Parts: sequence; C-alpha cells; structure tokens
Amino acid sequence: MIVNAFKRVKTTMINKIPVYFMPGLAASPAIFENISLPEDRYTCHYLTWLMPEKNETIAHYAGRLTEGMEVDPVLIGVSFGGFIVQEMAKTIKARKVIIISSVRCNAEFPRRMRFAKSTHAYYLFPTRLMQEMGWLAQMFVGNNAVTRRLNLYDKFMSVRDKKYLDWAFKTIINWDRCDPDMSVVHIHGDADEVFPTKYLKSFIPVPGGTHVMVLTKGKWLSEHLPGIIEGSVQLQ
Repeated sequence: MIVNAFKRVKTTMINKIPVYFMPGLAASPAIFENISLPEDRYTCHYLTWLMPEKNETIAHYAGRLTEGMEVDPVLIGVSFGGFIVQEMAKTIKARKVIIISSVRCNAEFPRRMRFAKSTHAYYLFPTRLMQEMGWLAQMFVGNNAVTRRLNLYDKFMSVRDKKYLDWAFKTIINWDRCDPDMSVVHIHGDADEVFPTKYLKSFIPVPGGTHVMVLTKGKWLSEHLPGIIEGSVQLQ
C-alpha cells in the first residue's frame, strides 16, 4: 500500500508540465507575481537575465539560458523575453512557446523601431537613465500617469548594468528573425503602446491590455494560460 502510494505521487510529479517564464527587458521575475497556475498540473520556473558576453548573439545567449532545463517545457516570454524564448526554442524542443506583449518577428516592429535599425539610432538611447528610474520619476511629479509608470519600472527592474542595457537595445533592434513562426502563441493587449496591434498578425487579444499587462492583467492570464498551454483556447 505504501509502495503504491509512493508510485502514485511520483507519477503525478513526473506528469507535471514544466513552465519557464522569461521576464521583459531588464525586469525581474517579480513581474509574474500576479500570475498563478494550478500547482497540481504545472511546475513554474522563473528565469533571470544573464550578463551578456562580449559581442554575444541572441542565439548564443538564449542557448545559455536553456542549460539545465527540464525536457519538453512550455516557454513563456514577455516583451524582449518573447524574443528570447523564441530563440531558446531553436536550442531545446519546447512543448509550446507563448509570447506576451511581444512580436513574432522584426516585420511586426513599429516604424520607429525600423527607423532605429536603419539609422543605428539605438546607440543614442540614454541607457544611463534606465539605471536611475527612481530619480527620473521625481522629475515628473504632478503627472500621475507618467510617475506611476516610471515607479513601476523602477520597482521591477533587476538589471541596471549599462553593459547589459546597451546589449539589450542593440539586440532588440537588430533581431534578424524576418518571418513569423505561426506555431508561437501570441497574447497581446489591444492597448499596447510599444507594439501596436496594427503591425501584428494573428494573436489572442486581451481587452484593455497595455504593454505592462503582465502586471495589470494577472487575473486574465491566470484564468486563460492553462487552456492556452493545453490547446483548448484558439487564436482569434
């Protein structure tokens, strides 16, 4: 009886689906604090940003993140993390790849990002300011919307190293994936201001979702992710 019970517990553990979450640019895994998945069906793992090596490609970087992963995982990436999990899927066989508030390829970039690539304007981005979001928020006292957004970024930013930030912006703008992989499940807010929906192909829309909806739409994501992972929710 005890042996059989142990076998049942062991089988249940083995059958759990491993889910890996990759946060957005410079963000910590704390951005997923409002998302919960049933513990009896999933094991959740939260990835953190590594420091890039000199002249490291996104493919090599993504490969480093897959080291030690469980087999047949679900990969979920937010914004720049969505780029990363798509690259990770080239290295490791994934059960499913899901991106949130992101894009499937550079053809879905808004015009300003295409312009930044053609002019190398990403070199001019003031990454130093991203290291000092708290100070920057004080400059907008009186503008509640801007102050709230900057304080939010400041709270969840885990990587403030200029080397990482410079690498990240250059890597985002120069992403060389030209064709969308339509097997990648795309969840996107209809009010996303970073990646406007008019540039996207098919996606699962989240009403009222902005680019930071991983924080503000945790209830929606918690309710729908199991169905999306297991195939009962279809693209619209």
